[in-house]
Amino acid sequence: MDQIYNKGQQEIAEKISSSAKISNWKDWKWQLKHSIRDIDMFEKLLGVTFKESEKKQLQETIAKFPLSITPYYLSLIDTDDYVNDPIYKQAFPSISELQVGDYEMRDPLDEDKDSPVPGITHRYPDRVLFQVSATCSMYCRHCTRKRKVGDESFLPSREILLNGIQYIRQTSAIRDVLLSGGDPFLLSDEDIDWLLTELRTIPHVEVIRIGTRIPVVLPYRVTDSLVSVLKRHHPIWVNTHFNHPREITKSSKEALSRLADAGIPLGNQSVLLAGINDSPSIIKKLVHKLVQNRVRPYYLYQCDLSEGLKHFRTPVGKGVEIMESLIGHTSGFAIPSYVVDAPGGGGKIRITPNYLLSWSPDKVVLRNFEGIITTYEEPKSYVDIFKNKSFNPSDTKLEGAEEYKAVGIEKLLSDANDTISLIPENTERIERRDNV
Repeated sequence: MDQIYNKGQQEIAEKISSSAKISNWKDWKWQLKHSIRDIDMFEKLLGVTFKESEKKQLQETIAKFPLSITPYYLSLIDTDDYVNDPIYKQAFPSISELQVGDYEMRDPLDEDKDSPVPGITHRYPDRVLFQVSATCSMYCRHCTRKRKVGDESFLPSREILLNGIQYIRQTSAIRDVLLSGGDPFLLSDEDIDWLLTELRTIPHVEVIRIGTRIPVVLPYRVTDSLVSVLKRHHPIWVNTHFNHPREITKSSKEALSRLADAGIPLGNQSVLLAGINDSPSIIKKLVHKLVQNRVRPYYLYQCDLSEGLKHFRTPVGKGVEIMESLIGHTSGFAIPSYVVDAPGGGGKIRITPNYLLSWSPDKVVLRNFEGIITTYEEPKSYVDIFKNKSFNPSDTKLEGAEEYKAVGIEKLLSDANDTISLIPENTERIERRDNV
């Protein structure tokens, strides 16, 4: 058998198929075909055994919230201490998921209520979330859309996608479309190309974003063919979902590199998860490894109030503590925004340590990350010209400035310029004219 990446991956591949080769392991369709969907296979591949009583409870959890793990992501679990492993906790079910609190909801963000047509969530004025897939390569245990996992009634047909595209087309305020799911990268290259082509025919759609966890859990899906499709539809932005430094492997780095080399800006959205990454040192290591791989940390989410996530939630104060450990202590572009996605569809609310201590009409009192308290003098003669009703800048003043202006003899020769002569400034003749 060809060498896989490490001994653990090789053992897992051999248990799946004695004839498996590295070409199989790195084939994303092979990975999906052999995803681990039951406890018996999990035990067999990882070499662990659960007590019968625990296994029965785990089966009850899976009956409500299905299990699916790619062999690749499974191979990252530390079998010597799997119970405390951050990969294991994100991928394998827990009996705690059945302990649903009174405050937990099936749809905590009211995405369904803000859905004018199936598949579209229109919450913010100029952008929409477009759920183009109901399938994930792995079912994350902390998923905010646990209500849809494994439910085939949510599979978006071509008709549903066309209705969503039509809604975007007829709503001229929409300039930004976020493709989500499920995972959009589990669509075929042809379907992704079709979808992006349709959206690119809409004049008011300026930016298309794609939310995916593929680089984390199935990096082999980021093929040259997929990247070629994405490059045809710029500007494309991709946000991925790394939660822990151990998820940034050789394979995930290669996937990120392919995307970045294609000119695709990359961002990352992490979720703050108890017992997984709720540590300043873990998050700092994560953001540093992200920027090393040309991924800008975008959001650090407070865990949502979805059903079965109680054991993942931390106090908001833990998130503020982590932000205190980042702001001023590392590069500004490596610091994500810490947000609570407000229950009831209120949208993302940024939470940050308080650096503005007090203020008066003359000055503000500020503190820095070290605890230094300082003041900033307010201007005494500030006039807000934009509040002057007589000031009405035309739309042309909001576009890009003219970069290229003909000068010298070129100006006289240009058909696009009506200049007929070049006259030096400050000659005696010009001065006499000024004095007339």
